[in-house]
Amino acid sequence: MKMLIIYTYPNQNSLNYAFLQKVIKGSNENPKIKEIQVLDLYEEGFNPLLVFNEQKRRRDMHTDTSIEKYRKQITWADKIVFIYPIWWGRPPAMLMGYIDQLFASNFAYKDKQGLFPEGLLKGKSVVCVSTMKGPTHYPFLWLNNAHKILMKRALFNFVGIKKVKFFEFGNMESPKGKQLKKLKKIYNYFKKIDH
Repeated sequence: MKMLIIYTYPNQNSLNYAFLQKVIKGSNENPKIKEIQVLDLYEEGFNPLLVFNEQKRRRDMHTDTSIEKYRKQITWADKIVFIYPIWWGRPPAMLMGYIDQLFASNFAYKDKQGLFPEGLLKGKSVVCVSTMKGPTHYPFLWLNNAHKILMKRALFNFVGIKKVKFFEFGNMESPKGKQLKKLKKIYNYFKKIDH
């Protein structure tokens, strides 16, 4: 299995970074995972802004040479792991800008006759590890599960990725947030995952 980890948090002295380290540690100890690539969007200086004009058209995003290396990473990976905070009920703008550019027509999906497009990323799987200040059940109870619906139904299923696993960790700024227990859970999951 080849794994691409996309890390989206602006501070490496953070709990999100600790989750990244546990994902890497568990994955390195897993014989089923052969290769790992890590993309830190902030460290990379990824530009999340979309620019469309006469020279740069939206329908040509799948051939944009400035993001070719990121398309190659997605194509290469069997499993894509996203690590990010949930801010205002959704992933950070940096990650959404990455998604807007990379999950483009004729790369991630292809329009066809009918209601839904053809997903071009079939066979891949995704794990989302997200943290939030509020309670764990806040997105479900107060936001009608908007985060999971956005990520799974509106994005991943749209592009053909059917296997999606979520870890939503709440109360992460609380002394009672059980951070060490949750870090261990992530480490153990990636140490044992087999597909």
